[in-house]
Amino acid sequence: MPGNDIHVVPAGDRWAVEAEGGHGRETFDTQDEAITAGTERAREKQVELFIHGRDGQIRERNSFGHDPRDIKG
Repeated sequence: MPGNDIHVVPAGDRWAVEAEGGHGRETFDTQDEAITAGTERAREKQVELFIHGRDGQIRERNSFGHDPRDIKG
């Protein structure tokens, strides 16, 4: 069973990387640092990474899981 998706979210004046369901949260000074850490964690767990803007809206999404599409490339 795959793990929980990873979200990069605003955390006051910092940025946080957290798994859905509230399991494990790390905070970072910049969004770029949080994205780097979130990408690494999502890749390890083979889940999706959701990057939220300061307004909380999802602005980017990357999948590191098992993509159901069979596309050679």
